[in-house]
Amino acid sequence: MEVVPQSRIDLFAEMESRYEKQDTEYFVKLLDHDDYVVRCRATCILVDIGGEDKVQYVAKVLKEDPNELVRHEAAFSLGQMCYNSGIVPLEDATANDPSMFVRHEAAVALGVVGSKSGSDVLEKALNDPEESVRHSAVVALSNLEFMKTLSKNEKFAKLTGG
Repeated sequence: MEVVPQSRIDLFAEMESRYEKQDTEYFVKLLDHDDYVVRCRATCILVDIGGEDKVQYVAKVLKEDPNELVRHEAAFSLGQMCYNSGIVPLEDATANDPSMFVRHEAAVALGVVGSKSGSDVLEKALNDPEESVRHSAVVALSNLEFMKTLSKNEKFAKLTGG
């Protein structure tokens, strides 16, 4: 079991204080921190602070972070944000991320966002070499079809997407 460094705990205390002030700039800077745990948490906090203006930062994390767990969290977060501006980064990650873990989450997130424009990438993901990515594409495409044909409750439809 990894011992959590005191420096990380101290930083989390600072992060909590900055979160209470909704200090977006502070959390954007933390996206470049050396500690992947801090970057992961900063990504989630930016999403919680909210607003479509945060998509650009989360999309950059999805594209550029060296850690697949952090990129996975960014893909999940873009899905939860549900902004159309997150679709292109999710499509790119579904098609091109080197990590199966990230491709899977990006595919599911496309289904949660619910845009038909993601269908082409999801159709291609049905041929991904990794079974979990193929299964995620099936889940996402099923949700897109459900949203298009049957759903009357958008919130419910997004919950069933992944």
